[in-house]
Amino acid sequence: MRLTFGLILAIIIGLSLGLIGGGGSILAVPILRYVMGVEPRSAIAMSLFIVGFVSLIGIIPHWRQDNVNLPVAISFIPPAMVGAFIGAKITQLPFITDTIQLVAFGIVMLLASLFMIKKSSGKPSETEVTSVKVQAVGNDKTKKILLTIVEGLVVGILTGFVGVGGGFLIIPALVLIGGIPMKEAVGTSLLIIATKSASAFVGYLTLVDIDWFLTIGFTLAASIGIVFGSYVSKKIDAKYLQKGFGYFVLVVAIFVLIAR
Repeated sequence: MRLTFGLILAIIIGLSLGLIGGGGSILAVPILRYVMGVEPRSAIAMSLFIVGFVSLIGIIPHWRQDNVNLPVAISFIPPAMVGAFIGAKITQLPFITDTIQLVAFGIVMLLASLFMIKKSSGKPSETEVTSVKVQAVGNDKTKKILLTIVEGLVVGILTGFVGVGGGFLIIPALVLIGGIPMKEAVGTSLLIIATKSASAFVGYLTLVDIDWFLTIGFTLAASIGIVFGSYVSKKIDAKYLQKGFGYFVLVVAIFVLIAR
């Protein structure tokens, strides 16, 4: 019964990735930990595999619509992969406990939820003005490269340490630093999430036990969700979805911080 419920929730993980281009790992870790009873570090590692694989599937419709910017993705991927591997290895430090990782995860969830709520409430014109301002600074190639490296490393370390894909950080960076449209940013972010999740997962492989039966089951269920979510996203205003999801993540974040 618990497995069936878990698989239904896994479909929701895929739906969130398909509908708003993120949020998969933010849901995967709590579901694996608190619903399926998986140990914290194993839950983080398994979520990296699930979200990484599902993100690859999610790229397909975006690729067909020419919404994946390879040059921009290639500039972000190397530092993100390095950061993700480093983040996974940081968890080996003797003072890094499961509680520290879960508290860090809860804080990241809290920040992500507030970001999504604020972003969904903002006016498009504000986003456009900010984009123009940052792109003006980004005309300096050296600054642009440095910003890309720093952003990639930071998001990568975050992925490796707490298991989040970081879509809520990657997408704005792609728009502001990469100077690409929002639709391209969503598709491109999935490619970045897939590659850095793979790197972080490799970093965890020798550190934790992986329940492969559960991992594969969740991956297949989430894959169904992302295919359906990508289709439905064309018919629904993502702004309202993101706001509702933001409030949901806020509630889960508070639960994680209390339960930890």
